[in-house]
Amino acid sequence: MNILVTGCSRGVGLEICRVLLEQGHTVYGVARNYTDDFKELAMRYKDRLFFKSVDLSAPAEIHRQVFKEYVTNRIALDGVVNNAAMAYDDIVTNLRLEKLEAMYAVNVFAPMMITKYAIRNMLLHRKKGCIVHISSISAHTGYKGLAMYASSKGALEAFSKDTAREWGELGIRSNVVVPGFMETEMSASLTQEQKDRIYKRTSMKQATSVRSVAETTVFLLSEKACSITGQNIHIDNGTI
Repeated sequence: MNILVTGCSRGVGLEICRVLLEQGHTVYGVARNYTDDFKELAMRYKDRLFFKSVDLSAPAEIHRQVFKEYVTNRIALDGVVNNAAMAYDDIVTNLRLEKLEAMYAVNVFAPMMITKYAIRNMLLHRKKGCIVHISSISAHTGYKGLAMYASSKGALEAFSKDTAREWGELGIRSNVVVPGFMETEMSASLTQEQKDRIYKRTSMKQATSVRSVAETTVFLLSEKACSITGQNIHIDNGTI
């Protein structure tokens, strides 16, 4: 399979790339930064891992930068993982519109534009492809300071469900992976006490496995999941 992965250079995006490559697939990665961890992976899979630096905070540039200059129509896409995201954490009474708009550009508008052109690519090549969006448990379980971030993920989940309804007849699927809190850069600013409070809200009392999130994402992209669409798949250690 040929898979486009955004936010590919670190965290869960990097792990998704790793699982895809281990299973023999070809990955077209998009991220702002070419990290050392991604470089190490690229050296191991020179012929099947590609990278382009793209700033997804400019959704109007996505068509040109990603689909005209990188994943052109000569490449038949089998799937897309919309993983890239930015956080804007604060209480609602401190909400600043410019920060909200910047986050929505990356977390909502960019995935929408990528999905638009990915589906066009799949239609051109008569592919029964799959889109997987990476959401967050914060869209389902309230956390202080995460209202704005959670709202962006909730918008993405609604978009996915309607995309599934719109294109399912042609075999194009759309699903959402909903991870619990993971040990990634996005959670690195939390103190251990804050993390422990979050983990105590789960059945398993621990951080969600990044590898488990990646493996589930790749499963949803595969033919093994050919009857799964319009779903939110929770990988959150039983968050309650």
